[in-house]
This record gives sequence, C-alpha cells and structure tokens, in this order.
Amino acid sequence: MKKKYFCMALIFCLLAGLLAGCGKNDKGADSLTKVTLNEVAHSIFYAPMYVAFEEGYFEEEGLDVSLVTGFGADKTMTALLTGEADIGFMGSESTIYTYVGGNEDYAVNFAQLTQRAGNFLVAREPVTDFTWDMLKGKNVLGGRAGGMPEMVFEFILRKHGIDPAKDLSIDQSIDFGSTAAAFSGGQGEFTVEFEPHATSLEEKGDGYVVASLGEESGYVPYTAFSAKKSYIEENPDIIQAFTNALQKGMDYVQSHTPAEIAEVIAPQFDGTEMDTLTTIVKRYYDQDTWKEDLIFEESSFTLLQNILEESDVLEKRVPYEDLVNTDFAKKAAEK
Repeated sequence: MKKKYFCMALIFCLLAGLLAGCGKNDKGADSLTKVTLNEVAHSIFYAPMYVAFEEGYFEEEGLDVSLVTGFGADKTMTALLTGEADIGFMGSESTIYTYVGGNEDYAVNFAQLTQRAGNFLVAREPVTDFTWDMLKGKNVLGGRAGGMPEMVFEFILRKHGIDPAKDLSIDQSIDFGSTAAAFSGGQGEFTVEFEPHATSLEEKGDGYVVASLGEESGYVPYTAFSAKKSYIEENPDIIQAFTNALQKGMDYVQSHTPAEIAEVIAPQFDGTEMDTLTTIVKRYYDQDTWKEDLIFEESSFTLLQNILEESDVLEKRVPYEDLVNTDFAKKAAEK
C-alpha cells in the first residue's frame, strides 16, 4: 500500500513539474516585447534579416517581431508614420523625402542592411560581352520614378555616358513586381528585375541576366531600417535589441556558405525550389551584397544624395546627423 501511495505521489510530482515547466515557457513567451516590422518587399535580397528570424535571434534579444510586407516604400513609410509599424525596412531615400516634406517626427535610419543594388538587367536573348551602349535605342521595363531601383539604373546609365531621357525608352508604367510577367508577355527588349524574377525568367527561357546593377553601381546604401525619431528616443532598448539580433544575422551570412544560408531561410520562401534559392543567394553573396556590420556611414549617405540629385528628386541636401543614428549599430558590432 505504501508503495502504491509512493508511486502515485511520484507521478503527481512529475505532472506538477511538467505543468510548472509549461507555465514557465508560457510566461517567457509572454514576456517578449512585441515589435511590428514593415518590410518594403519579401525578397531573398534581405537574407540576413530572415536568418535572424529563423535562427531565433530576435527572441534571444527579448523581442517578438511580427513581420508585415508593405509592397512598396511609400506604403511602408505610411505604416511607420501612422504607427501601424514600429520599425520600417525600405530604401533610405524614403526617409529623406519625409524629412524634406517637413514631418517633425520624421524617420531616422539606425541600421543599414544591403550595400549593393539587388536588381539585374535581363535581356530577351543571350548577350555575349554585354556593354551598356547596347541599351541605346532600346525599350527597357524600369521601376517607379523616385524609387531606388530606377534611380540606381539611371545613375549607371549616366556613368556610361547614356542619357536616360533621350538615348533609350524606359517604361515606368508597370507596377512593382509585375514587370517580369509583362516581359514574358512580350513587352520590352530588356527589363530590370529583382530576384527571384530574374532567375525565374532564365529558368523559363524568357530572359537572360546580362548585368548586375549592384556590381555596376558600387556600394550604395540600398536598404536600411528606420523608426520615427520619437520611437527611438522612447525605446532605445528595443532598438538596440533589434539591432543586436540583426547583427547576428549579418555575422551568420558572413561565416556560412550560400547553400547553408539558403537552407536556413527556406521556410521564408515556401514554394521556391532549394536549387533556385541557393542560386539566388549565391548571386547576391558573390557580389558582396551584405555589409559585415549595420553602420550607415556618412560616405554612403553622401552617395545616396548624389544619386537623388542626379535624378532631380532632391533640391537641397539634408543633414546626415539628423537622418542617421549609428549608435545602436556600433554597439551591436562590438558584441
């Protein structure tokens, strides 16, 4: 009888321990600080960020980050300014537009993710020994006026002595993300595409990558994380934790192969074949797309404003120290 009571007591203790353990886990999850992140697009181009999600780096830093895709920098910035998002991830030119527009609680960049353009020039037929002069007199499917993809494309054209307004025809009437389908349907002789569309066109035999805008443009602060000035001032610990997690993602891509990176981020791109995913990651990896740290240097900001001025979308330069805060990225890099 005593043995029976002892066994029952032992079972009770084990059950109680399990329940206590469950309660502890629930409490731990509930104790995470919720943050809403709005990204301009969901792209393999942003691999280090998805590594941070899939490897649990945000949770390690005490954050529960909800990811929302804005489908355009204008929509992402609107979500940020209206409070729908705590942090925005987009082209940093958007923060300049907001500042120039006179918004007092403007968006401040605190971490730069990519240092190359992420799009590629795709031709309808294979081209050997491509030169940019081959675009003269051609019809090219481009990007939205005032957006980084289009401005970097025009920056490259000017660098090669080509006038974007006179020497070729750039179609800017097609919505973001729809140019590849339009190209497959017969529109344009060239198209400027992000991944996975560039690789998809190649796999279908509808197009051929002939140049990387990232390699041609040099180091450009293409995408960055920003938050309203007031949010950063009121939540420095959250911004630091968020930046720490991102830095872990940056460290991962610097120390792992494209195949390993592709395997980690695969859940973010359900439906994409692993071979295709690896090919795309390698294409970005080989062109040195991702910075080693998240520090948004002043030289990069100056280059960005050069591009904006050449595109006639910026009349007066804005102060670097107002729109960029490097404190969080520097601390994250020191860890």
